[in-house]
Amino acid sequence: MPHRFQHAIDLQSVIDAADNAFVVIDADYNIVAANKAYCNAYGIDAESIVGHKCHKVSHHSDVPCHLNGEDCPHKQVFETGQPFQVLHIHYDANNQEEHVRIKGSPIYNAEGKLFLGEAIFPVAKSDDLGCDEQRMLGSSPAFLACIEEMSGAAASDVPVLLNGESGVGKELAANFIHKKSDRRDKPFVAIDCASISEGIFESELFGHERGAFTGCVGRRHGLIESCDGGTLFMDEISEVPLALQGRLLRALDTGYFRRLGGREDLHVDVRVICATHSNLRKMVERGAFRADLYYRIAGISITIPPLRERRVDIIPMSKALVGKMRDANGDQARISQDALDMLQQYDFPGNVRELKNILQKALSLSTNGLITPDLLQFDHIASVHINPLADRRSKSREDETAKQPTTNRSITEIEATHIESLLHQYNGHRAKVAEVLKISERTLYRKLKQYNLTHVGKQRGKSA
Repeated sequence: MPHRFQHAIDLQSVIDAADNAFVVIDADYNIVAANKAYCNAYGIDAESIVGHKCHKVSHHSDVPCHLNGEDCPHKQVFETGQPFQVLHIHYDANNQEEHVRIKGSPIYNAEGKLFLGEAIFPVAKSDDLGCDEQRMLGSSPAFLACIEEMSGAAASDVPVLLNGESGVGKELAANFIHKKSDRRDKPFVAIDCASISEGIFESELFGHERGAFTGCVGRRHGLIESCDGGTLFMDEISEVPLALQGRLLRALDTGYFRRLGGREDLHVDVRVICATHSNLRKMVERGAFRADLYYRIAGISITIPPLRERRVDIIPMSKALVGKMRDANGDQARISQDALDMLQQYDFPGNVRELKNILQKALSLSTNGLITPDLLQFDHIASVHINPLADRRSKSREDETAKQPTTNRSITEIEATHIESLLHQYNGHRAKVAEVLKISERTLYRKLKQYNLTHVGKQRGKSA
């Protein structure tokens, strides 16, 4: 029989030992104890917090959160007696939204009475999610989970690949990761790879020296050089010309590059965040994207959910967008509940970008600044945002790929070939190969066994 600790301990001193906010709540939602971190976070005086309703303090709501359609740790713990975790939006001492993770645990007193203990871990402040002009907004489980993934990615310096349909807000997501990272005080530089023609792509990215091409009269710093110490966001990375992907890979791997027409190796320290709505793995399989570059940029892969998978966010997002709009007379725009209900039923193939476009068009048709259902125009077009230049380039690549012999190689075959090539390149030094692949030596050894590569370069590695 397990030993039970019988000595009385002061509850307040225990919870004050926690660095994060912690609160104890009874069956009627009353706060019975809270540590200093909780009081500071929610602007409640420590002496007067006992007796406050937890939902009133953290949610600024007169009713428990489950009555507002949210997962409620209180409800779950008191119904099941089991721990429960959830992502929520709380309101801090300044009445600002804050995304948090709550870990609810059952706590019993000496008489066996059940209480809820809530440990609260901040994920992101609302100010981190954008600027006044444009902001990521939502309280759906899919959105909150995505925000937590991005917060975790911000804590490291590993490359990030953002996947998602056109219009979901990938640049806002990249900006969020940058602002939460240690590079927040350094430049954030964005490049739309789909909007730059192949002929000038190299110059835009790496810069050029005087006389590098006809009509070039001076030196120019490229985008990668201008964000030294910061974050380079490459939107639609799938559109990087295949011929330049090797140069990009070298710059990301080593930090060294040369300007177009230059002979001097320059060095930069950048963190790269890439985004795409394309399936890069399939592009690798058909030879349209380099496998080694894919593995370099996909250190952490995050998928941003489309609007149709987070319908609960459509109404608050619509209200927020309309709140920033003005009619022809300069008055505040408004939207009817019927129009909001109609928007919530639509699939939005163009996601947030399409939602904003629909609302702007509706307001332009309104005679009194009120958006009503009859003013909403749904295009029902394909979800992919068409860029004529990118479309021509993609078609050209498809034609070029079609002329090449079809290998039909799987992604595992491509990975095996890449690892074998690195083993030869580094004379069998597994530590170096693991470093290049950004994986542990244990993971590399497992892959060597999987691909039957344990003896590749081994002899040369011993003699080196």
